[in-house]
Amino acid sequence: MKKSASQILKDNTMLIVLVLVYLFFTWRTNGAMFSPFNFNELITQNAYVFILASGMLMCMLTGGNIDLACGSLVCFLGALGSYFMTIREWGPAVSIILMLLIGIVYGCVLGYLIAYINIPPWIATLAGFLAFRGLGTDILSSNSKTGSISIKKVESFLNLFAGKLFKTKMGELNKVCLTVGIIAAVLVVLINITGRANKVKKGYEADSALMTLGKSALEAAVILLVAYKLALAGGIPTVLVWVAIVVLFYGFITEKTTIGRHFYVVGGNREAARLSGVNTRRIMFIAYLNMAIVTVITTWVVLGRVQAANSTAGTNFEMDAISACVVGGVSAYGGAGRIIGMVIGATLIGVINLGMSLMNIDANYQKVVKGVVLLGAVAFDILSKKRAK
Repeated sequence: MKKSASQILKDNTMLIVLVLVYLFFTWRTNGAMFSPFNFNELITQNAYVFILASGMLMCMLTGGNIDLACGSLVCFLGALGSYFMTIREWGPAVSIILMLLIGIVYGCVLGYLIAYINIPPWIATLAGFLAFRGLGTDILSSNSKTGSISIKKVESFLNLFAGKLFKTKMGELNKVCLTVGIIAAVLVVLINITGRANKVKKGYEADSALMTLGKSALEAAVILLVAYKLALAGGIPTVLVWVAIVVLFYGFITEKTTIGRHFYVVGGNREAARLSGVNTRRIMFIAYLNMAIVTVITTWVVLGRVQAANSTAGTNFEMDAISACVVGGVSAYGGAGRIIGMVIGATLIGVINLGMSLMNIDANYQKVVKGVVLLGAVAFDILSKKRAK
């Protein structure tokens, strides 16, 4: 069954918006948005959005639930990590393991409170939103006169989370980076073609062959463009590897596994899911344990980029993650949304962040713009559902 033109347009609305917004900022910044340096900055500065939004997606699928504590948890874990590495000098390996263990323990406690004690998610995570910021600030102020603990001397940690693979000089074409991009582009084309063939074989709704080829060519072109720009920017940022691992993992979980389908079922109708044999409590528990682990990874990335822990780390991260999901088509009511949509939403948020920064727009107005974009995305989602009915 082929998709209609209106359905194709609806499915790609946010992608079209992303392209238009990017072109607008490229025009307003006299091409600065298109420079290799800013391609690199778009990835490194906004990696936290992609990683956190992947976890937030799983929470929202369960019924529009969210995690308000993740930004403050980044502050707390960052303070602990820098304290372990710099003050205690326990080394990055031990510090990373301890941060992960603390995140898992917190995730288990939070998941238990929400899934088995039935505390509303926004209440349980609001408590963390307040508590972790206070704890993180206290750790920093108790161990530093400036309220910040630097990790600039911990080179192995920085190389792992803020370094570059196959590093070359800025402006020099990195052939390895370009080769990786070509391989990735070919894989995307093959995946799209085989995916369509499988859908047609099973009688599922699928794009036409021409649409699939056009879509594949466009995606391949984008990958090659990014690879070329990064090749001129000194190589592949290690943070991009972390983002790719997280996004691909959740893409596989949500689209190819039984437990991934359970998240959609629980979000669609929790009681019906329970009566069908789905362990709804376990799904809720996993969602918030998963969110805690994703937040730990985000902390590593942020700590590596900033090279220090401070009391403002993670501020509004939860809002950016929620915005990326909603803008990317994840339903505010749960049960609907895809990882690729989240990626588009996160990229749009990143483009807005970088574009307005390059234009020197006041930070307060940046919040206004992102608020309007979020409201527009929710309104679009609601109106689309009403028309479908």
